[in-house]
Amino acid sequence: MNSTTGPFGTTFRGDAATIQVRDTFSTALAKNIITVFVWLCLSYINGALVLTFFKNQVFYEDPRYILFIHMVINDAVQLTVAMTLFVVSYVFFRINVAFCSFFILIAIFTTMNTPLSLAGMAIERYVAICNPLRHSQICTVRRTHILIAVIWVAGAVPAITDLFITLATEPAGFFHSSVFCLRDTVFTAPFLSYKRQAFDILYFSFVSLTIIYTYLRIMFAARAATTDRSSAVKARNTILLHGVQLLMCMLTYVRPVLEVALVGAFPKHVLEIRYAYYLVIYILPRFLSPVVYGVRDDKLRKYLKGYFVCKLQRVRPITLLER
Repeated sequence: MNSTTGPFGTTFRGDAATIQVRDTFSTALAKNIITVFVWLCLSYINGALVLTFFKNQVFYEDPRYILFIHMVINDAVQLTVAMTLFVVSYVFFRINVAFCSFFILIAIFTTMNTPLSLAGMAIERYVAICNPLRHSQICTVRRTHILIAVIWVAGAVPAITDLFITLATEPAGFFHSSVFCLRDTVFTAPFLSYKRQAFDILYFSFVSLTIIYTYLRIMFAARAATTDRSSAVKARNTILLHGVQLLMCMLTYVRPVLEVALVGAFPKHVLEIRYAYYLVIYILPRFLSPVVYGVRDDKLRKYLKGYFVCKLQRVRPITLLER
């Protein structure tokens, strides 16, 4: 017997029938309320970060903050798509394949962009600490925009190839049918799973090696007397947090093994296990970006205080001379 699963329900397919296991109304309502509430909280935080960025010229002329706000917007889009599919799947359960494909493609784009963005941000910190005299020449605003474009192209390649292969192998009527909206139910060609694994290994190996290399180089720089030790230590800790984010992203790829183990241990709580997995993998990592920069960064924190206190205070603008 095969199954199609998600955090919202499970569809078991046997030879003679299809059995759908879904939450009770009260459980489904509670899960949706929690999900939407968390999405609203994160959207408020991300919105404050985006407003802070665009209202102050000093931020969008700094490659470090450009890369940061790109990842914030990317994560916000991914979170919104994940939340939308979560709620829609409870309301309709099965939706049109073409409609589902649109959201799945965006979800894949933004998911692949996250580790690539982490690598780009780690390289920028490495150049700033280990080669500070050439940082302004290497990390220009124009090159940062080009890097973001490259990230989006690289993040889109796995999903676009899935789409083209599906268009070539599936009949036109398939896109007018309805499915439980998951990547595996839309892009169904058997060999696509091997292609995804190849892309995942390639991308995450590159990002992992980049983060490890930049972390070690900055750690050595922090011990040297020729560099600003406090800045180097802070950059090293930032990259370490990026590494934690990357590890949380990689939990997606150990899901089958972890899920089998947990479901085997708690067979009566299959849906609860998958919902908890959804929160830990798709929601929790999105809290780290505001922590890495919004809380730890003095410049951003000075402006963000106005969004999170009851009495808004006028903040003196930071000029370019104070950078």
